[in-house]
Amino acid sequence: MGPRDRAVSAGDGEEDRGGRRRGGQGAGGRHGGAVAAPPGGAAPRRCGGRRRRGPDLHHPRVIAGVAGRLATKSGDRVVIETAGGVAYEVVVPLGVMERLPTTGEAVTLVTELVVREDGWSLFGFLEGAERRFFQRLLGVSGVGPKLAIAVLSALGGPRAARAIKGRDIATLSSVSGIGRKTAERLALELADKVGEFVGESEPGAVAAGGPAAGALRALEQLGYSTAEADKALRRALAGDGAKVLDAEALVRRALQLLTER
Repeated sequence: MGPRDRAVSAGDGEEDRGGRRRGGQGAGGRHGGAVAAPPGGAAPRRCGGRRRRGPDLHHPRVIAGVAGRLATKSGDRVVIETAGGVAYEVVVPLGVMERLPTTGEAVTLVTELVVREDGWSLFGFLEGAERRFFQRLLGVSGVGPKLAIAVLSALGGPRAARAIKGRDIATLSSVSGIGRKTAERLALELADKVGEFVGESEPGAVAAGGPAAGALRALEQLGYSTAEADKALRRALAGDGAKVLDAEALVRRALQLLTER
């Protein structure tokens, strides 16, 4: 049975305006397993004898990190198989995919668990700062995990934080799925809450000068949409050894994939 057969699914990462989330704050695991909050949390309760509907906000176990062998990389997600034989499917931003080791090697991700009525989704990052920024984005009305990941993939944490702090609506609305109203809401609600991320160079994010970010901008200038370019770059980065490619090599590989459609 392959790693995907045993995988704990990360879900589809679709936007959910009314979704609730529950994420851990602890550091990632160091010994080949998932790190969870102590099991002493409140268990789900019944109200007036009736079954509670909607997301379970009181589940006692919160996955704060996953460590193990990188089993697969595909699209916007990876599968990590722990020493205990459990495989976790985790959705990651483009910049995280860029910096991951080759398949078969050890990896540790800090994670955010998002709980919705249609399932649980696990999102992974290489740095705690990027996860905190992801959490800030989720706190904005109308922004779900799919849009938050899109922001991190297209802009990277520092550039996105600068755009929000500077109320750069044009840059924010250049992200696929974010219109002017959502961009304005991001700036309005987060302008005074992202200062800690502006000057950081996060390994897990697509930094302004990083190879993947440069390749993404180049493909956009060639007329490809952000979504098309993002998808092609993820495929290019999924191959072993792709993390050592420079922006020019990534563009060539992505263009080859785009013309093969």
